[in-house]
This record gives sequence, C-alpha cells and structure tokens, in this order.
Amino acid sequence: MTSRKKMTVKIDTLVEVKPITDRQKSAVKSYDAGKNLFLWGSAGTGKTFIMLYKALQEALNDKKSIYIVRSLVPTRDIGFLPGTIEEKSDLYQEPYKNMVKYMFKQQSDEAFTSLYNRLVEQKTIQFLTTSFIRGLTLDNSIILVDESQNLNFWELNSIITRVGQNSRIIFCGDIDQTDLRNDEVNGFNTMLAILVEMEEFDTIKFGLNDIVRSGFIKSYLIAKMKVGM
Repeated sequence: MTSRKKMTVKIDTLVEVKPITDRQKSAVKSYDAGKNLFLWGSAGTGKTFIMLYKALQEALNDKKSIYIVRSLVPTRDIGFLPGTIEEKSDLYQEPYKNMVKYMFKQQSDEAFTSLYNRLVEQKTIQFLTTSFIRGLTLDNSIILVDESQNLNFWELNSIITRVGQNSRIIFCGDIDQTDLRNDEVNGFNTMLAILVEMEEFDTIKFGLNDIVRSGFIKSYLIAKMKVGM
C-alpha cells in the first residue's frame, strides 16, 4: 500500500503555467507584488485558473491553505438539497478538480483522478460556502472568492472580514453571468467601488480580447453585445 506521505502533492510536481494575455500578465504581476485582487469581466478569460495556479504556488511553497469560497446559487439554501453538506457542495467543486489537472505532472491516470482530493486531504485546498463562513478567521491563507457576481454585498462583506494574519484575498467574477435578482446585483459593484479606494487591492477588468477559452466563446459574446444583451 502506498503511504499517505508518498501521495502528498508537492511543489516540485507543479508545472510551469505562464499568463497568456496582457490582463493575465497584469494579474500575475500584482499577485507577485503581494496585492489582493479583484478581477472581473468577460467569461473564458482565465481569471480563476491563473489565480488558482498562483495560489497553489504560494500555498505549496509556504505551507498555506487555499480557501475557495462561493455561494451555491441558485440553491443558496442548501438545506433543500439531498445528502450531506459535502455531497451538496461537491458539484460546485468540479471546475477546480478539472483545473488542477492542468497544473501538475503525475505518474498515472489514477494519480490525476485523485489529485484534487489529495490537495483537500492535505489541506492545501479547502472549499467553503458562504453559508458557513461567518465566525471564521482565516489566517495564513489565500482566499479565492469565485463567481463573486453571485454574492450580494453582505455576503461579500462577510467574506472580506474573515481575512486574518498573513492572508490575502482574491475576487473573481463576471457581472454578466449573475444568478442574483436585480435588487441584489449592486453588491458586486459596491464592493468594487470600495476596493478601488484601498491601496492593498489592485482591480483589473478583463475584456473580449482576453478570452482564451475558445474563439467560439469570443464570437458569441461579441454577437451578444451587438444585439444589446
């Protein structure tokens, strides 16, 4: 049987991932300068991917924890879903399970399959929903708030006030993909307006030219903009 120690995910298995677009490069430069970040804009621009990669670099080097935080919109009240809390939130972790497979070299398909779970087991990555974040103080951590357009202001405020010693926070979102009601959407813009005033933050807007997911996505978003949507 392979020991848990041998299965630990270490920094030397992390591959080199370079930023592609100018906005990605700006985000990486800000991250390396120790800034907190608020990244927003077009879908498919690699905001979450490049920030999760940088967070993993830091976490594995400095023995920190990455907290991925998001709301389970449109099912914010997860009590209505069957199963345990872990089962309810597992679906929302699928994007990150897929992302990390592109960030590490592994010896086998089995190792790739278990990669995310091993990062969780060794507490390099921890997943939190907004339903359970109040009352926590997150020290020695990188807090990645993903799909932040699906959080109202009070949820965003609750998350940012969890930042403890030797920690930083990163918000990623696209207001055009929100699942919130119209009366809740302003929280995203309100938080952005606040963070622009803070020296500790860099705010970077990603546009259509930053799309890296596919040419199809870029074409769709341009067509959507042309018809006023």
